[in-house]
Amino acid sequence: VSTMNAKTSSEGVEEASRMRNKMLGENGRSGEVKKEQVILVAYVIVALDLTFLFMQLGVTPYLAKSLGLDSVGFGYIQTIFGVLQLVGGYIFGRFADQFGARAAIILSCASQSVFFLLMSFSTSIPLLFLSRVPAVFMHGIPGAQKVITDVTTPSQRADALGKLGFCFGIGIIAGSVLGGVLSTKFGLFVPSYVGLVGSLINTLIAVVWIPSQTKPKSDHPVTEHSTSRSGSLFSIREIVRLMKFPGVMEVFTVKVLSGLPLGLFMIMFSIISMDFFGLEAVESGYLMSYFGVLQMVVQGLLVGKLASHCTEMTLLRLSVFVFAGVGLGMALMRTVWHYCIIALPLVFAFSMLGTITDSILTKAVPSSDTGAMLGICASVQPLTRTVGPTIGGILYKQFGVSSFGYLQLIVNLGLFVYLLKSKIPLEEMKS
Repeated sequence: VSTMNAKTSSEGVEEASRMRNKMLGENGRSGEVKKEQVILVAYVIVALDLTFLFMQLGVTPYLAKSLGLDSVGFGYIQTIFGVLQLVGGYIFGRFADQFGARAAIILSCASQSVFFLLMSFSTSIPLLFLSRVPAVFMHGIPGAQKVITDVTTPSQRADALGKLGFCFGIGIIAGSVLGGVLSTKFGLFVPSYVGLVGSLINTLIAVVWIPSQTKPKSDHPVTEHSTSRSGSLFSIREIVRLMKFPGVMEVFTVKVLSGLPLGLFMIMFSIISMDFFGLEAVESGYLMSYFGVLQMVVQGLLVGKLASHCTEMTLLRLSVFVFAGVGLGMALMRTVWHYCIIALPLVFAFSMLGTITDSILTKAVPSSDTGAMLGICASVQPLTRTVGPTIGGILYKQFGVSSFGYLQLIVNLGLFVYLLKSKIPLEEMKS
């Protein structure tokens, strides 16, 4: 009898174990499906966000001109936009860390709605300047990066972040076309009305489809140290603390310096396209669409595949080396067709550098600080837009287009040698 009872007990334990393993497997699969759905929603939000933004950016110069604003005044608008984005990037990241990725992405979409609302009433120059104010919290890409960083494992992160570039390409192409068509056929304010409705829909999508808790529960340690850090949204001390983690300062410096010469060139591109390449407005639009297609192909297909087969440090060195080659090409180019050829390695290096550095930096800090780190990374481009018009204007007027290429070549060759010789400590931080 005791033997039979033992056998029955053993069979019961095995059956319970099988049931438990089955339930765990189903829960794991459902969790993976839910994560994929959240990432897909983040992609949709970014694609719509950038479509509406590029739609308006293409129309703003014509709107400013119709209000009697000259090129200098329009430059002030661009500078104000850059400064607000620069200041707001880190604050937005800290907000995401303290209140969650869902709250952050809702804040970004809502701010963009206010931006378009003010644009739709911008019948005077002061109102046009006022419409820039919501830009301080308009950070759709960092918001989506925060969502993706929370729900992916470190090994999946580079691939998932890289696919955001596909959304960027969609935004450039669709936004440029929509802005041109709507403003030409229906008036300069119609893109603002469409952007307002679309941004409100985007806000609703974030409210409904992004979960309130995107981080795993294990990533929310409650300690005295973390509680003391949650008081202020902006702190120089916190930025310095993040930069002291192993490898962070080195990688962030490479991120800033490597793309700076290209950033200066792109800020001056509207003038270069007219003066140096001799392009009309329509032809410049076609060139931007070409860039959008390249961005979609490179970040949607190449970055993820390479990230799964190569180490991140290898890809960082590769992107810097390709950037150096791009600099040489830019120094020697003479026609727009030369630039179209250079555009392929340019987009590859630009996309790879951004994705890999973001992935490395978010792994190098604790999970409770990934939002702040992404916010700091998002401030790089606004910083370039802020100082770029002055530096880029001096380079273009004094030394010509080739100066941007030579600067790109020298800076990135120096960084490549530094990356080869130095051993940057890349450590994956746990919460």
